[in-house]
Amino acid sequence: MKHLIEPTDISRAETDRIIALALDIIAHPADYRDSLRYHKLATLFYEPSTRTRLSFTSAMMELGGQVLGFSDARNSSVSKGETVADTVRVVENFVDIVAMRHPLEGAPLVASQASHIPIINAGDGSHAHPTQTLTDLLTIQRELGHIDNITIGFCGDLKFGRTVHSLIKALSRYQGIKVILIAPDELRLPDYIKKDVCDRQGIDYREVKDIESVIGELDVLYMTRVQQERFLDMEEFERVKNCFVLDAAKMKGAKSRMAVLHPLPRVNEIRPEVDADPRAAYFRQVGNGKYVRMALIYSLLKWKDDPQHTMPEHPERFSDETLKCPNPKCISNHEETGHLFHKTDSGVIRCAFCDTKV
Repeated sequence: MKHLIEPTDISRAETDRIIALALDIIAHPADYRDSLRYHKLATLFYEPSTRTRLSFTSAMMELGGQVLGFSDARNSSVSKGETVADTVRVVENFVDIVAMRHPLEGAPLVASQASHIPIINAGDGSHAHPTQTLTDLLTIQRELGHIDNITIGFCGDLKFGRTVHSLIKALSRYQGIKVILIAPDELRLPDYIKKDVCDRQGIDYREVKDIESVIGELDVLYMTRVQQERFLDMEEFERVKNCFVLDAAKMKGAKSRMAVLHPLPRVNEIRPEVDADPRAAYFRQVGNGKYVRMALIYSLLKWKDDPQHTMPEHPERFSDETLKCPNPKCISNHEETGHLFHKTDSGVIRCAFCDTKV
């Protein structure tokens, strides 16, 4: 069975098939209108979401399926202390597939370990957001006509931005990718992403501290907001929240076919004046999210009993009850999940649930 917990849980070939299917759904929507009739999706959203939850709901309904679940953990048995694993064991009796968003990193992985139906990670803390990654890839494909051989600039919160981490991992499997990291020192991309993804896969990257000096090189500018909810130190948040703002003046230096992406919501990092620019793709990106989630749900249910589509093996993972993840937002520090780790090629031990260095 195939789950989608990390972007790399699906192969490059499977990713391309999902994107191709999304394009076919866009071109021939009537062919898929009742393709999942009588199937049910559970949306288990333990933290607030607008775009992602509604996108999943709309996707399943357009495939002819039904949706149930919760958008606030306080309205579920979670408020009584039920664990993620137990919740999934209950919910799988009523539905065919689950989309889960959780503030604790690693929660969807725990869910997948307990589940007999496909689990989709709809975002877990600052860790991963693989369906946003598929949305981003489809958007790049539709805006530029290709994903290989692009220069992409990531701007803003690269430290806590799970969408950035996930997209860099996914792009590492494409050819000719150049990455420019635009962030203040406090919000730089974590070293483990640079070492274990960029260096390991040979991605050409560099770090800068302003948009203007590099915007003319970019095929894609990926803007992110500075996420107050990820900061433990509010003074640090106040220092960096307005570091980078994209406006019409900066856009004058960009290529004529450059695409501006943003996972949304935005605060003030993109001025409203940019919205009218044809290169502003972030609202088209939202629409692409529905189509790629339609393709993903359809594919995971078709692949459920197909031995050719199973989860990748992780031989480097090991259990050690003497080790403890230092991340206070890791699921392993809140529920009885066991202590699971993996060792990177450079010999660093990291938590298997949240990727934090141990």
